[in-house]
Amino acid sequence: MGIRGGKGGAESLVHGFATLRSPLVNSVAKTNHGPRPNVPDVVKLSVIVPFYNVRQYAPDTLRSLRANAREDFEFILVDDCSRDGTPEILERAERELPGAVVVRHEQNGGLATARNTGIDRARGEYLTFLDGDDWLAPGYYPRLVAAMDELGCDFLRTDHVQCTARARGVQRVPHGRRGVVMDPRAAILPADRSTSVDYAFAWAGVYHRRLVDRGLLHFTDGLRTAEDRPWIWRLHREAESFAVVNLLGVFYRRGVATSLTQIGDVRQLDFIRAFDQVVAETARDRDAAALLPKAVRTYCAIISHHVGSIERFEPAVAKQLKSRSAAALRRMPQDVLDEALDSMDLLRAGKLRRLRRRSAAGVAA
Repeated sequence: MGIRGGKGGAESLVHGFATLRSPLVNSVAKTNHGPRPNVPDVVKLSVIVPFYNVRQYAPDTLRSLRANAREDFEFILVDDCSRDGTPEILERAERELPGAVVVRHEQNGGLATARNTGIDRARGEYLTFLDGDDWLAPGYYPRLVAAMDELGCDFLRTDHVQCTARARGVQRVPHGRRGVVMDPRAAILPADRSTSVDYAFAWAGVYHRRLVDRGLLHFTDGLRTAEDRPWIWRLHREAESFAVVNLLGVFYRRGVATSLTQIGDVRQLDFIRAFDQVVAETARDRDAAALLPKAVRTYCAIISHHVGSIERFEPAVAKQLKSRSAAALRRMPQDVLDEALDSMDLLRAGKLRRLRRRSAAGVAA
């Protein structure tokens, strides 16, 4: 808008790569001073909110944070080098919002990097996320914390409200059992239905600090889109417990003009890097034979979606989309890919097979 796939040395190398901080992104932290510190000494919940050129929406976001403030909550507001007046709005919030800490990037690093900056600054027992153009229902975070206290799991997932212009619609976690602590692995499959790993929104839930300590909560640094896909897969493969609760409180704003989902430039192609990572790490998992069909099928569906709306991309990017998608299909385990294509509808499967033939022809040439 992190990462391991097993228990051996190769996985540690992948994790180390994924959580490296970009040398181009420096941050400067500034907090309030005075007889009544703005930031609590004991922090129950850290809320990480990246902002980038969202002057139009940031006031609503910050008002909703104030309606969720508590003396043991902190709000880490990461300005990812905004140029539109957002920094001035955050300066006021730093003075007026209880628990606010503003961290500024000297260069734009993208959503994943901004979230990582916030995770590194966070002091809370629990962590959660919000995007700088979304907002919350009053009192949502105290209810979220209460649910986490009651269930005691590694992470909780929640439903949310999707907002497109004046339309509102509830989007639910694709998981039937509510309020029950489960093994996250048990929620990855089946391959041919939407499951919890397809509901990747980082802000739709709350996460225990022990996930940070285990190296599981950071995002792949530098990913500009689909940054939450390797992240959610890693949580479901490697965390020990999770639950889904019937709790609504995040309002997700769709169709924002500055969102990468609305911009057809080369940054959109980072979904290929993201899903390459999902497939590679899942291939190293102890249950790879069972889980790879889900990872590959999802990757195919995303490729089909982007190629099916190729007209929204700039011409040069559209050309890259086709060639890089074809190469991605070639990299997948071909036996698993064949099974995935056989399980898909004829239109999507045909489109992907034509792409794969294009890749094979290029290799032969």
